[in-house]
Amino acid sequence: MLERLRRLDTCAVSDALDKHHLVGAIVGIGRLSAGGGTVAGRATTVQLGTPPTDSEGPKRHLGSAAADAAGPSEVIVVANGGRTDCGSWGGLLSRGAAVRGVAGVVVDGAVRDVDEASEAGLPIFGRATTCVTARGRTAELAWGVPVEIDGIEIKPGDLVLADSNGCVVVPEAVADQVLTTAEDIADKEHSMARAIDAGSPVSVVMSGEYEEMTNGTK
Repeated sequence: MLERLRRLDTCAVSDALDKHHLVGAIVGIGRLSAGGGTVAGRATTVQLGTPPTDSEGPKRHLGSAAADAAGPSEVIVVANGGRTDCGSWGGLLSRGAAVRGVAGVVVDGAVRDVDEASEAGLPIFGRATTCVTARGRTAELAWGVPVEIDGIEIKPGDLVLADSNGCVVVPEAVADQVLTTAEDIADKEHSMARAIDAGSPVSVVMSGEYEEMTNGTK
């Protein structure tokens, strides 16, 4: 399943989600660390929120359990309500995730130490960069549980794909159907691109059939 996902881009998968009447495209999250390519894997989730009010505070640093548990076939997804007033992920976490070969990190919030992530070779996607610490501002509430970003529920094991266009999430239960549709869309668009390169008018290539590729009729 992941090999199939890695051969696609987020645009084809987003179109396939549309065709299946599913919402899975996360808007406004982009690449923050250096390096190109596509990031694909199963979700390892982290839920952040308001720090506990008791004197002990969090028992561990946010994201550290996920960074220790995830591996090459996984993407760590950090849900923090889109907050950009403090970091939701940082450099030491990036180093730890990179050592374990984690495919990448998607953060619904701001990220610190992105140069460190780049040096470690870890792809990071998020809302913004910041130098402000998470300490005293946000904390891990849970990990390995369903989280929500922009109204999209993301469960551990769901498929996550991120590239220069954005980020999409495919529920594990319908992954085969969505990927099959995305592969069909990608094949058709490759054929259309070859036709344009060969001199066919764009208006002919992008005809009514193109408009119907994602509306559920074909």
